[in-house]
Amino acid sequence: MKELDDALTKELVSAISRRDMLKLSALLGAGALLDAPKLFAGDDNNTTLPKVALGEKIVIVGGGDAGISISARLCNAIENPNITLIDPNPTHYYQPGQTLIGGGVWKLSDIAYALKEHLPREVQLIESSATAFDPDHNALTLANGEKITYDYLVVATGLEYHYEAIKGITRTMLGTFGMHSIYAPEDTERTFVMFENIAKISHSKKVRAIFTHPDTPIKCGGAPKKIMMLFEHYMRLEGKRENVEVIFAAAGGSHFGLEPYNGVLAKAFKDRSIVEKFNHNLVGVDAPNQTATFMHTYQEQGEWDADLEEYDMVTRTKEVSISYDFLHITPPMWANDAVKSSQLAWQKGGNAAMGFIEVDDVTLQHKRFPNVFAAGDVIGTKYGKTGGSVRKQAPVVAYNLLHVMQGKLERQAYDGYTVCPLIMGYGSILLAEFNYAGVTASFPLDPAKERWIWWLLKVYMLKPIYFYGMLKGRM
Repeated sequence: MKELDDALTKELVSAISRRDMLKLSALLGAGALLDAPKLFAGDDNNTTLPKVALGEKIVIVGGGDAGISISARLCNAIENPNITLIDPNPTHYYQPGQTLIGGGVWKLSDIAYALKEHLPREVQLIESSATAFDPDHNALTLANGEKITYDYLVVATGLEYHYEAIKGITRTMLGTFGMHSIYAPEDTERTFVMFENIAKISHSKKVRAIFTHPDTPIKCGGAPKKIMMLFEHYMRLEGKRENVEVIFAAAGGSHFGLEPYNGVLAKAFKDRSIVEKFNHNLVGVDAPNQTATFMHTYQEQGEWDADLEEYDMVTRTKEVSISYDFLHITPPMWANDAVKSSQLAWQKGGNAAMGFIEVDDVTLQHKRFPNVFAAGDVIGTKYGKTGGSVRKQAPVVAYNLLHVMQGKLERQAYDGYTVCPLIMGYGSILLAEFNYAGVTASFPLDPAKERWIWWLLKVYMLKPIYFYGMLKGRM
């Protein structure tokens, strides 16, 4: 753990005062910074596995945090491992940092790294895409037509962004006509430039900023709110907030699916005079005229039901167009076509429409193909689409896969743990933690209170933990 300890010390000492460091150490408890594998709730699955000799071929598809973490754990546990990882992108992005870039805290260079630098040396990297899966024959096809066979498969392909599903725009249009998105790494720095531009033009006129949330599950469900909160705070810091209307337009009907987080966010919106437009799904943009069109779903009173002695409620929809100066777009997301069209995906229900992989919610083993596991954003579980979720999923996948390979029945359980550090402004974060059972907490603090200490965790600690702990298979 020396690498992790040194990285954390360097980051913290360069960024915060000795007094702040003492406060942080006191909060986490003696030795917590040095015992990083047990830092958060539910870390009991972070057990060190004894080395075993297993010659079967493992193929991992996806070089994000899930794919790298699982490959590292398997390499740590297998003597002379036979592992291949497939990913077409030579660059690995520390995605939790994209919001911070959009808010002007970091630069793109702070989160972009060569994938090869963070893979275990035992892993063979194939820089290509898997274009088809044939789990009945333990095979997949690469973009060049080459067939790859496996004994065991781990799928961690994440989600694809579909800006083109919104009429009138494509991803290449980001950065023009006031449209931006922190989900596209290439647009993160331009997003903060837009912050600055809005502050300048709001000096002489009223402006409007809209932040959207689509009608599909998304990677890091809190990200649309995070970048909006940073923008709102930035306008206050610049003394321009009175001239800026901030709108949050979401396809859903609430701030958060769990209390107390929903209530905290509702109050924060009210205190910050943020306009809520729930049940508004972005369906089109007239870019040259900077007008966004939403499909608004609402209920209307229908006919009187004499049996129930109440009025029927009829669901209606109508298009609503709103002009904007700044439009932050969170795109619709779903699994890539190779996964979505394969037998690995759910074959019916809402998860099938998104192409999510049909794994057991607890073991993360495929329900129909026992030699297949999956992790990360592509799995069809109730929760689990954050980097914090992957940190809990990776040890479960590695442990259970190794036990399947050895014919052992014992399994570890993923409890649905998800963490979303909800940025409420510069220097303040609400640490929203939850699992299948409901709200959970890693620290003895009120989870419904935003705190500066979580800002330190987000900005200075989580990245070293990610690279030197999680991606190394240590935590």
